[in-house]
Amino acid sequence: MKNIITLIIAALSLAISTHVVAAGPHIIPQPSYMEMASEGTFIINEDTKIVVYDDAWDAAEVFALDMQQYFGSKRPLRCAKRGNGIKVRTDKFVAEEGYELNIQPHEIFITGGSEAGIFYGLQTLRQLVVAYNGVIPCGYIADEPTFAYRGVHFDVSRHFFSVEDVKRYIDILAAHKVNRLHWHLTDDQGWRIEIKAYPELTAKGSMRKETLVGHGLRPEKWDGTPHGGYYTQEEVRDIVAYAAKRSMTIIPEIEMPGHAQAALHALPWLGCNDQIVDVWTTWGVTPEVMCAGKESTYEFLERVLAEVIELFPSELIHIGGDECPKDRWVECEHCQAKIKAEGLESEEELQGYLVARIERFINSKGRKMIGWDEILDGGVTPTATVMSWRGTEGGIYAAERGNDVVMTPMKLCYFNFYQTESREGEGLQIGGHIPFEMVYTWDPYAGFSEEARKHVIGVQCNMWTEYLKDMATVEKMLLPRLAAMAEVQWSANRRDEATIRERMESMRKFYEACGWNCAPYYFDGRK
Repeated sequence: MKNIITLIIAALSLAISTHVVAAGPHIIPQPSYMEMASEGTFIINEDTKIVVYDDAWDAAEVFALDMQQYFGSKRPLRCAKRGNGIKVRTDKFVAEEGYELNIQPHEIFITGGSEAGIFYGLQTLRQLVVAYNGVIPCGYIADEPTFAYRGVHFDVSRHFFSVEDVKRYIDILAAHKVNRLHWHLTDDQGWRIEIKAYPELTAKGSMRKETLVGHGLRPEKWDGTPHGGYYTQEEVRDIVAYAAKRSMTIIPEIEMPGHAQAALHALPWLGCNDQIVDVWTTWGVTPEVMCAGKESTYEFLERVLAEVIELFPSELIHIGGDECPKDRWVECEHCQAKIKAEGLESEEELQGYLVARIERFINSKGRKMIGWDEILDGGVTPTATVMSWRGTEGGIYAAERGNDVVMTPMKLCYFNFYQTESREGEGLQIGGHIPFEMVYTWDPYAGFSEEARKHVIGVQCNMWTEYLKDMATVEKMLLPRLAAMAEVQWSANRRDEATIRERMESMRKFYEACGWNCAPYYFDGRK
């Protein structure tokens, strides 16, 4: 922690005349420091009060609701300004997202460097409540995260998920101390966010006629069932506020210039040749992309982003930038004219021009741009944040040149991949193989120089939903691998392979108590 004296004083202040032992409960992610007493307990039940100092009401109220669900009571725990019970407060000497959890026989103190730190301390306490059925052993925990950016992605374009589904997803992430939800809102298969300047985007672009069945491309392999849905701006604000109460920032992604066929269906003039196309009914990469030569495209993107920025307080705004074929640009008089007018050498540089121009607009609104690592291909400014997904090379290249990076290499971080080599019982998924152990042992810094490591701001896992149609399946793909990712994000330098399986048995009990759907493969010993 920032002040070692604070840690020592807190540890010595345990009001118990008992021997303190190093062995402790099984917490995930692994705390920085933990000592539990051999005697003495604090009992948490539905009558326990949460005493709030320093205006940390959101964190307290969320914990109160969590306890209501666990105990099955008619009301949440009472939050108050005074009294005895669980006392939460902030202290500038604790790391911003760190916390100290001091459990005594008659009260519990949680001190955070911010309300986020208090929230994470309460989530640790929540695991203890489940592990000990409310009878918590006395002790002391001091903790803080490794990475400032701890992200999880959710694709709602390939398959739409309701507001309640998204909130449930946020609940699962919050319990793992995740602080960034990367919300993939637009793609070829559906436009999912209301934009008042262009109502056609949701009126036409949010619904596809049918969906591919299986991996084939034969006409008889489509289901014949329309699929769609979108979030109103009021619903978006509600979800953003819900996440904020759980110390989570939502980063919106608006795909450009590729993965835009749903937008092109709604607004054909966005394309190079004004061609009428359907919202795409299959997966992969379509050649239909936004025209980078027309000024009307830039006007569209700026008006869309202006509304998105108003809805999302996130400093980072994701512009996609991945998998954009240049076939249409090669044939397009507008794109070729733009290449000539701007003195560009290629279609790749034309995409770099688009990305740089959009970044200037985002910066003018007081925000920062983040994009998939293809934004490097046409040249990128030093101020852009790069999300490295095609491997680690893009992240290393960007960090060596001074760009901040988020590491999310596909072969380690795409949780829509199979969890076992045999694939038995997993249903149809997109492919690949990422078992729990592979995630847990990943070193996000591998290949980076000491200087470049300073630019690795975080780690993220991704959930693409081509073959994930409901929350039960999403949860099964997410859990328990998210626990392994949480260890990488929060406890990267203190992971313990010798204890992880035993700790995961406790986490499995926690998932059951929360009512979340967890895959059995890791616990059955399957890789």
